[in-house]
Amino acid sequence: MCIDRKMHFGRGRVRTMYLVYVDESGDSGTVKSPTRYFILSALIVHESNWNRFINDIVDFRRTLRDAYKFKLREEIHAAEFFQSSKKYAHIPKHVKLQICKKALDFQESLDYIRVMFVIIDKQSVHIGTDVFEMAWKYLIQRIHNTLDKGNFTDLINDELETGEQTTNRKENFMLIPDKTDDKKLKQLVRKMRRYNPIPNKYGNGYRNLPLEFIVEDPFTKDSADSYIHQLVDVNAYFMKQSLDPTKYMKSKKAHNFIYRLNKVRCTHISSTQDGVLLKN
Repeated sequence: MCIDRKMHFGRGRVRTMYLVYVDESGDSGTVKSPTRYFILSALIVHESNWNRFINDIVDFRRTLRDAYKFKLREEIHAAEFFQSSKKYAHIPKHVKLQICKKALDFQESLDYIRVMFVIIDKQSVHIGTDVFEMAWKYLIQRIHNTLDKGNFTDLINDELETGEQTTNRKENFMLIPDKTDDKKLKQLVRKMRRYNPIPNKYGNGYRNLPLEFIVEDPFTKDSADSYIHQLVDVNAYFMKQSLDPTKYMKSKKAHNFIYRLNKVRCTHISSTQDGVLLKN
């Protein structure tokens, strides 16, 4: 069956989709963990701008090839860039830093994406807390809330979308994480579709608000095969550097690189309005 893009579903509403690309930084362990923070970095793009985004990324990667001889098939992997990795030994360290800076600036130049971060300070959580589940629940809930309030609608390409005005319709989203604990994340999403207790704003108790807008199980991809995930990886790495910088990053003032992402941050996810939800 062929589905017309103009077809309306339910009460005349058009349902389209946001794609949410996610990467992790740090580990979620709380016992003898080498990292203090567990970070989720997310990039959101509406499906109506997805092809445009890919084309823009390919053009950006060509500029990296021309300027730094960084091949289109090579993976931008920030953590590996700055470790003793033979894979990137042929690239000078200062060039790798420039590539990452350009990746941040490229994202900041786009008016049709948003980024956000969830940060768990593991030193502050209760013993026995499932940090992985805690972080992912916060991220999924914040995306769901932002959609429910219509705060992503400025990312829709109205030239390609038809039907009811974007301010009056609800959108769906799909999670596309980099490789993670796939089974655990899938189980969490399925559970939240049916049972998602939210504390009452006033008084004690909880309300069950099952996820309404998430589509399918999380669709995991390998960042080596995803230009978009490579951008999200850079974001996650430099958010970590802003909290716990290496000597090299501090000496180059690169621990401040994350602030190059400004206007693309989703300001609705926390009271700080900086696109960061920090739980400490």
